[in-house]
Amino acid sequence: MSPPFLRFMDSYGLAASGLAFVVGAVVGSFLNVVIARLPNKESLVLPPSHCVHCNTAIAWYDNIPLLSFLWLRGRCRHCAGRISARYPVVEAATAALFAASVARFGVSWQLVPALLLIGALIAITGIDLEHYVIPDVITLPGIVAGVLANVAIGAFPVLDLIIGIVLMAGIFLAIIVGSRGGMGGGDMKLAALLGAFLGWKVALLSLFVAVVFGGVFAVALLLSGQRGRRDAIPFGPFLAAGGAVGLFAGERLVTWYLRGFAA
Repeated sequence: MSPPFLRFMDSYGLAASGLAFVVGAVVGSFLNVVIARLPNKESLVLPPSHCVHCNTAIAWYDNIPLLSFLWLRGRCRHCAGRISARYPVVEAATAALFAASVARFGVSWQLVPALLLIGALIAITGIDLEHYVIPDVITLPGIVAGVLANVAIGAFPVLDLIIGIVLMAGIFLAIIVGSRGGMGGGDMKLAALLGAFLGWKVALLSLFVAVVFGGVFAVALLLSGQRGRRDAIPFGPFLAAGGAVGLFAGERLVTWYLRGFAA
C-alpha cells in the first residue's frame, strides 16, 4: 500500500490531468473556429458559432465540446445537416494532449510552452489538411513566442533556440530550392517553429520522425491507389506529429541515441 503522501500526489496528478483534459477540449473547440475561419480571413469572434448548412446560430447547449456532437449524433438540431467529424476529433486530440502534457511536465512552467506548441500544431494540422496552407499568422508569432517562453523559464540557452530556428529553416530552404517548389514556405516556417520550441537537437529528431511518418503514409497511399506519384500530400501534419513526439519524448530519445556513441 502506498504511503499517504504518494497517494495524495497520485490523486493530485489525476485531478490535474482531468482538469487539463476539460480545458483542452474547450481550447480544441476554439481551434476548430481557427481552422474553419482563419484561412478565409474571417473574424474568430463574429459572427457567433453557426451551422454551415442553414446558418442558424448554435445554442450554448449544442456547443459543448465533445458531448454536444454525441447528443446530436453528428447532425444540426435545426436542419439535420451533417457536422464534420473534424470538430470532435480536434477537441479530443487537444484534450488528450493537454492531459498528456500535465502528466509529462506536471503543473510547472514547462507546461506553458508545451501547451502553446500543442495548440499551434493542432491548428496548423487542421488548416493544412483542409486548405494545403500553413498560415504565417500562426508560425511567425509562434517562433517569437517559443523563444520568449523557453528563455523566460530557462528551458534552453538562447543560442540553442537560434540554432534550431536557423538550422531547421535552412534545411527546408535547401529542399525548396532543390525541389523547385516541391516543398512550401509554410513548411519551412513550421520547421523553424519547432526549432524555437524544442531546440535544435530535438527539432532535428522531430524532422526525422516526420520524414518516417510521411514516407510510410505516402507509400501506403500509393500502394492503395488513393494517390498518384504527382499528387500533392501536405507535409505539415507530419511535421506537427514529429513535433509532438519531440515534445514528449525527444530529450530522452536524443540522450539514448548519443549514449550509443559514448559506449
